[in-house]
Amino acid sequence: MYAVIFCGGKQHKVSEGDVLSVELLDAEAGSTIDLDKVLLISDGTNIKVGAPYLEGAKVSAKVLGVHGGEKIKIVKFRRRKHHQKVTGHRQWYTDLEITGISE
Repeated sequence: MYAVIFCGGKQHKVSEGDVLSVELLDAEAGSTIDLDKVLLISDGTNIKVGAPYLEGAKVSAKVLGVHGGEKIKIVKFRRRKHHQKVTGHRQWYTDLEITGISE
């Protein structure tokens, strides 16, 4: 059984026991959250597709922790103008372990 969920502006295909990283959520490590934006649920033979979301469907997940992603370096450079600017960005992610899928 698997489901497609919408979380953090992205779609993720998940099944029970999967561990995935989504953009930072406001949740404590060790807590349980319910993701209710479920786009699709399949059990191998039957497929249910929402328009856009399935009513009453949810995916339960346990929050494992928070980690920082890879640092991205941004360089702005103007040739012959004596101008150079270097900044960086680091996105934070929340690790989730999928514990259950319900319709």
